[in-house]
Amino acid sequence: MNNKIFYIVSFLLVVLLLSGCSSQSSVQKTTAKRDKKVTHIYLIGDSTMADYTGDYEPGKDYMKVRYPITGWGQVFQPFFVKDNLVSLKPGITADSVAVIDRAHGGRSTRTFFQEGRWRYVYEHLKPGDYVLMQFGHNDSSEKHTERYVNIEGYKEFLRLFVTQTKQKGANPIILTPVARNYPWKDGKLQNVHGEYWQAPIDVAMEMNVPYIDLNKLSMEYFTRKGEDFTTNHYFMNLPENTYEAYPKGQKDNTHFQPEGAKAVASLVYQEFKKIITTQKK
Repeated sequence: MNNKIFYIVSFLLVVLLLSGCSSQSSVQKTTAKRDKKVTHIYLIGDSTMADYTGDYEPGKDYMKVRYPITGWGQVFQPFFVKDNLVSLKPGITADSVAVIDRAHGGRSTRTFFQEGRWRYVYEHLKPGDYVLMQFGHNDSSEKHTERYVNIEGYKEFLRLFVTQTKQKGANPIILTPVARNYPWKDGKLQNVHGEYWQAPIDVAMEMNVPYIDLNKLSMEYFTRKGEDFTTNHYFMNLPENTYEAYPKGQKDNTHFQPEGAKAVASLVYQEFKKIITTQKK
């Protein structure tokens, strides 16, 4: 009888031991998964940068009410596939990158702040994250007084975003506003942003933070492609009876079709890569 009890107790001890090892292994796997590093890239700006999918317009089907309009931020994530991450060192050493696009149509630096959109980003920022900020389209729109911001106000809000990004140990990068598809002169796309092109550069130099001159880069890129190609393939100039959301067609030389958004996203990615792989930490 004693021997029988001994064997039963021994068996139970072995079962408990194996169970403990299994639980420990499970905990280790869970911890390892949780400890994987993720760098977040927050995008703040206007409609040219926005992601129109998901909950941009809650309850509405993007393919039915918006497509093919595409912000360049909407197609930015694919540039950060795992195989590309090794080329982003030392700027990014994480296991993965998540692009968080908080840009929204019609927003200037002021309204983005006043509506609490910046607060969301600020509260979620972690050390090592990045904030790419691209405004100017709406700040400069004097006829829309609800969004207009004069040059000094524009600069001051950019300074605020930069300062608070740094406070969280994250990395600010200022972008000049992406080009519109006008005016063209002698086969070259011209600047339409006036002082709102130079102001972000001034702030970046003043605060010693990197910047991407997206206005210049996109003007040069679109010029190489030519006015006709750029108008018909990159911007929202659409024929009638082609897209459900635009049965009467569309004439829009500010917002992008998917091909245009991808082209601009590629310009931003290449400059972003240069910045984070060459700047001193």
